[in-house]
Amino acid sequence: MSHPWTVAAGAILLAVVVGSVMIAFTDERVTAAAGYFFARPADTFVALGDAIGGAYSALFRGAVFNPRADGLAAQIRPLTETLNYATPLITAGLGVALAFRAGLLNIGGQGQMLIAAAAAGWVAFGVTGLPFGVHTLLAVVAGIAGGAVWAGIAGVLKARTGAHEVIVTIMLNWIAFYLLAYFLATPGLLQAPGSSNPKTPATPESAQLPALLGERYNLHWGFVLALGAVVFVWWLLNRSSQGFAFRAVGANPRAARVAGIDVPWATVKVMLVAGGLVGVAGASQVLGQVTTGFGGDIDAGIGFDAITVALLGGSNPWGVLAAGILFGAFKAGGTAMQASEGVPNDIVLVVQSLIVLFIAAPPLVRAIFRLPDPERRRTPRRARTIKKEAAA
Repeated sequence: MSHPWTVAAGAILLAVVVGSVMIAFTDERVTAAAGYFFARPADTFVALGDAIGGAYSALFRGAVFNPRADGLAAQIRPLTETLNYATPLITAGLGVALAFRAGLLNIGGQGQMLIAAAAAGWVAFGVTGLPFGVHTLLAVVAGIAGGAVWAGIAGVLKARTGAHEVIVTIMLNWIAFYLLAYFLATPGLLQAPGSSNPKTPATPESAQLPALLGERYNLHWGFVLALGAVVFVWWLLNRSSQGFAFRAVGANPRAARVAGIDVPWATVKVMLVAGGLVGVAGASQVLGQVTTGFGGDIDAGIGFDAITVALLGGSNPWGVLAAGILFGAFKAGGTAMQASEGVPNDIVLVVQSLIVLFIAAPPLVRAIFRLPDPERRRTPRRARTIKKEAAA
């Protein structure tokens, strides 16, 4: 009961409860029944059950399984959409989580994704004559390199000058945003030939990530890359000497320096790896999700959502995987909830924000659910007995 994941589950439950209250207040049937609550209170409770139950059942049908669809292939389509939305969240969340484990706050996921998307997109439609597979691999590597270089700038400034990585990464987000806007508006760079719109040409098939379960589903091989990234980060942190150095720097930089670890160089390396992981998310957006040409909104807010995923996952690779799938379910099911029940999709965003709020305040969650505090040192039974005898 004192495990951090128990607190995360409690935070999700509290966020869902608050979301239920908001659903009730925004439902017209509940509002109408509440007007004569003291005359017929049962009508209000029935309306509450219909509104809240209908909303979350629609969320389930849009994110996991839709029993109303015809055929098993159509019934499991919501799950594939959830995994498709989760793909960039997982890899970008891993980049943020890895930096967290090293004591760094990587707030530059947006900029790293934009630069990675620009690099992967330029290789995808700017390099021709390559066969399928080689072209895709080269574009993915370009995206990883773009994200790594952009995050590495913050790492070098942190290591060499002591500049705070939060300020640097936030400023790099804006630089990347306007730099991409310039590329998209300049013929010969990223702008589609013969067009005046700030949009790239379509990604050629030779560079696209192929469909994972067939053409009828949107899920692509980027999800396999995300799973591979989870395994890689787990191995890096728990089975490699470099990962030990990262964790040591994050736990206590001074002690790590005394132990012989080059803290500045470790800072640069962790930001390079973190940026490369975010770069996988940018590449998967261009090569798998948006293949008809992208604009300045290619990051789709994923760079900032990755911070939420990393926090909810406890900066643990497997936790980030679970959190990414959860938020992918919110994204996939929110649309269905709005379409079938008329519930504003913004409520889903509120629930996500509340999860972060409660995750950031674990004492509050423990107090509400009366969970034990893992930091509290328990007095041994023998010591308690001696204390009672002394008091007597």
